[in-house]
Amino acid sequence: MLRRKGVNTVAILLLLLTIALYFLGYTPLWSIFTVLFIWFAITVFGSFFIRWNYHLTSRHSNKNIENHWVSITFDDGPNSKFTPRVLDLLAKYNAKATFFCVGKTIEQNPKILKQIIDEGHSIGNHTYTHSNNFGFFPLDKILNELKQTENLVHSLTGKRMKLYRPAFGVTNPQIAKATHQLQLHSIGWNVRSLDTTFRSKKEVLKRITDKVSKGDIILLHDTSEKTIVVLEQLLLFLRQKNLSSVTIDRLLEIEAYA
Repeated sequence: MLRRKGVNTVAILLLLLTIALYFLGYTPLWSIFTVLFIWFAITVFGSFFIRWNYHLTSRHSNKNIENHWVSITFDDGPNSKFTPRVLDLLAKYNAKATFFCVGKTIEQNPKILKQIIDEGHSIGNHTYTHSNNFGFFPLDKILNELKQTENLVHSLTGKRMKLYRPAFGVTNPQIAKATHQLQLHSIGWNVRSLDTTFRSKKEVLKRITDKVSKGDIILLHDTSEKTIVVLEQLLLFLRQKNLSSVTIDRLLEIEAYA
């Protein structure tokens, strides 16, 4: 698996070698730019694809688990319109989930956050603003976002979150440092629904049901009518396949709170 430190080391060695060969007349100038382009491309893809574990190690599944469990996760809430309906469906089918919550939406919906916990689900940190530019924030700003949401949740529930999902699944060296400093578990996924895209309810459901099996982590968002419809069909499907949704911490056998 590609990791940032290893790729950087190899890239530097190749670049030095290519430069030396260029000045000795053995290689053309474009070969230097080729090395730089390949290094840049790998770094970009490694930053945007959390499952590469390029900058930091995230947990994406637990295929070694003996129980027939999966974990449904929801990003970007709590949402006043849709999260209560998600909770109703989870209760109806006796399923548990993990909600990665944004600080600003928690401030708007503190009662829903408490309801999530009261009903036996777990919560995780999904930054404070979920800014489109989060991947470009400096370390101090990343730490401030995560601490702000952590402190907010602690003030409302008395819990210190240890679960973290990077906004948009984007990682970089600064996010890796922040995660390490705050001793957070970075949580990814291996079944991505794409429920926030133009895809239809049928297509979103098929993306999940075609691949889901025990130990998987499913990514959804408690922010749309489409997801509500997909969720009920998914819960029916899991019941038929003798699969149960549990919280992330239970699936991965880790602690959700400090």
